Amino acid sequence: MASLIPDIVEDALVAVPEVPGRRRRPRLRLWRAVVLFLAGAYFLIPIYAGLRFSFENDAGHLSLYAVKAIPSEPGFSAAFWLSMRLAVVTLALTLVLMVPTSVYVHLKLPRLRRLLDFVTILPIVIPPIVLILGVLRAAPLWLRASPYLLSLVYVILSMPFVYRSLDAGLSAIDLKTLVEASRSLGGNWLNTLWRVVVPNLRSALLSATVLTLALVLGEFTMASLDLWTTLPVWIYQFQQVDAHVSTAVSMVSLIGTWLLITLIVSLDRSQSRRTRRRTNNS
Repeated sequence: MASLIPDIVEDALVAVPEVPGRRRRPRLRLWRAVVLFLAGAYFLIPIYAGLRFSFENDAGHLSLYAVKAIPSEPGFSAAFWLSMRLAVVTLALTLVLMVPTSVYVHLKLPRLRRLLDFVTILPIVIPPIVLILGVLRAAPLWLRASPYLLSLVYVILSMPFVYRSLDAGLSAIDLKTLVEASRSLGGNWLNTLWRVVVPNLRSALLSATVLTLALVLGEFTMASLDLWTTLPVWIYQFQQVDAHVSTAVSMVSLIGTWLLITLIVSLDRSQSRRTRRRTNNS
């Protein structure tokens, strides 16, 4: 989210008509500045309040005890690594399932795109509590005993966001021409998908990755009902023990997610700039 602020400010700048003998200066429209200020206050004030509470002790004085105590708190390490494993497994399953499916529908079954749009929007319509209760009733006992049942459900939850990212990426390229060119040069379907289609979907895949990781690392309802202590569940449970430490973990998780998203978006932009430079030089 922090990486999007320069783009918003750049869009809000309107150039003043150029006058001979004067330099061209950007002018910020008042109403856009007000909207930008209100949006920033809406996001930053709660974060400031959370950070301030995290750096206070029970007496209300500034202290770092809550941050220093995070690694040694009981159950934190297990909850953190469980959330990381679930995020990695969910991301891998989602991309393996959705990328070939989206490519096949665009190439062979374009009439089914509307049906797929409808099917992939259902996880947003169905409440998560209904979905997880149904899965717990239908799943076999050995699967219910594994935390990776949550990964299977998270794949369904992330499907609306991942499919729309991939659909937008596939619509922006000439997929049929790329595939036919690769096939005419002797490439099989797997090589064509991996070496031709996927590199052209880099931005769409990064968007899908960001959305999936944010969803998994912040999901609470399904993990709680499935009786697994992920990081959000641990934060909720530990709040009854020490609210300062619980809030500190929430702030660290939030900032860490922002940094991860910013890093992924920055890598994508850097790669895009290098690609444009190579294209212009050639």
